[in-house]
Formats: sequence, structure tokens, C-alpha cells
Amino acid sequence: METGSNNYSMREKIQKVIFLLFKCAAAVNGLALLIIVGFVLYYGLPAISWEFLTENPRDSMTAGGIFPCIVGTIVLSYGALMIALPWGIATAIYLNEYATSPRLVRIIRLGINNLAGVPSVVFGLFGLSLFVTVMGMGVSIMAGVCTLGALALPLVIGASEEALRSVPQTYREASLGLGATKWQTIYKVVLPAALPGMLTGAILTLSRAAGETAAIMFTAAVFFTPEMPESLFDDVMALPYHIYVLATAGTEIEKTRHIQYGTSLVLITLVLSMNMLAIFIRAKMQRKGNK
Repeated sequence: METGSNNYSMREKIQKVIFLLFKCAAAVNGLALLIIVGFVLYYGLPAISWEFLTENPRDSMTAGGIFPCIVGTIVLSYGALMIALPWGIATAIYLNEYATSPRLVRIIRLGINNLAGVPSVVFGLFGLSLFVTVMGMGVSIMAGVCTLGALALPLVIGASEEALRSVPQTYREASLGLGATKWQTIYKVVLPAALPGMLTGAILTLSRAAGETAAIMFTAAVFFTPEMPESLFDDVMALPYHIYVLATAGTEIEKTRHIQYGTSLVLITLVLSMNMLAIFIRAKMQRKGNK
């Protein structure tokens, strides 16, 4: 009895140490986030004004605003979501509900996991060769959206698969027992139950797409364009690429330092706003599903 008590006490101590390490890791990450956000706020907030948010850049990018960049980032982010979400959900449904060959499923999942680890600059070169050159889209919104959609696809597939796995098997059995077909069961029962979890993939897609630079610098983004895009085959300005160019290749790097920080602050706020909107929609759907 004493040996068992000693072993239990030792396991309890080890558990407390491990939990303490987890808490410390979370605290370090939170502190790093606060420092970064505080730094950007301190240097970027003085640059924020109505003119900065609503006007085009001018005077060799040393004055004016970033309105075209904001519009371009929103268009590219939601465009990538519109491409990645349907394809990702369809792939997850096949892997989780229809695929019968374990070997094939393992091969597909291996490919998806490898795609998730590919650097974004490789996706940018892929988009340049396929969408821009081979398919003749040119440097355009459409080419950038397709590239970002391909980049975000592994995230959507992974989140959608987890959401489908979380739906109890009894839901499927009850629907099939009432005479519904497999597709009717998936469409009417499984998907509505899994949809809130799938929106997690949508949130990750928005965050990833809005902050990407390498994937759009070859396919969609330009340093400056005097006009707003009128079609999907026009080029566009974007916040991440705007920051990159101002900080590395601008003609007046020091004069645009406040614009760099201000643009960074706007990008963080924009990503946070889009994420909060997606989280609100997900929470609303979860409440509706629980009623």
C-alpha cells in the first residue's frame, strides 16, 4: 500500500510540474504577443487618421493613405476562402465518409500534411508558373486568389476532418435507420452538426491569407497602382506586400517608417476583425444547433 501511495504521489508531482511548464509556455507566448502588439501600437497609432485609411498613396509613397491596400487584402482573403472552403470540405467528406481504401486515405493525408509544411514562397512560384503563365491570368486578383486558396487548402481539410469526426456515429446510424440515403444523411445531419467546427478552418484561412506576402508578390500584388481594380484580372495592392516594399525597397525608407507601422497596425486590426466576425458566426450557429 505504501509503495502504491508513493507512486501516486510521484505521478501527482510530475503532473504538477508538467502543468506548470504548460502555464509558463502560455504565459511566454501571451507576453510576446502583448509586446509585439504594444510595439506596433506605440509606433503605428500616430500614423492612423481618416486620410490614412481612405486615400491613395502619393508623393512616392511618403504621404497619403492605404485604402487600395485595405481593399486588396479583403478581396484576396475572402476570395481565397471562397475557393479553399468548398474544396476543403468536399475533400474532408470524401476522406471521412466515402473513402474505403485505408492505403489511399493514408497517401492522400500524407500529401495534405506535406502541403501544410510547404513554404509560402513555393506556393508563390507555383502560382506564378501555373496561374500567371500557363493559364494566362497574368498578375491579377484571380491568380492571387487561386494561389492563396491552394496554400490554405490543407488547413481547411484538417479542420473539416476533425469536425466530421466529432459528429457522433449514432447520428449517422439513426438517419440511415429512418431510411435516408448516405448523401441525405451527410447533407441533412452530419454537415449541420459539423459546420461550426468547419468554420474554424475558415478562420484560419482568413488569417493565413490576409498575412501572406510571398504567395501574392509573384501573382497578384503590385507596389503601386493609380486605380482601383475593376475586374478579377486586374492587379491589386495589398497590406503585407505594401509593408514589405516600404521596409525593404522603398525610395524613402526612413520617411515612410510611420506608414510602415501604421500599415502593420491596420493589418493586425483587419485580421482580428475578420476573425472576430467568423467567430461570432460560428458561435451563433452553435447556439442555433444546440436549441
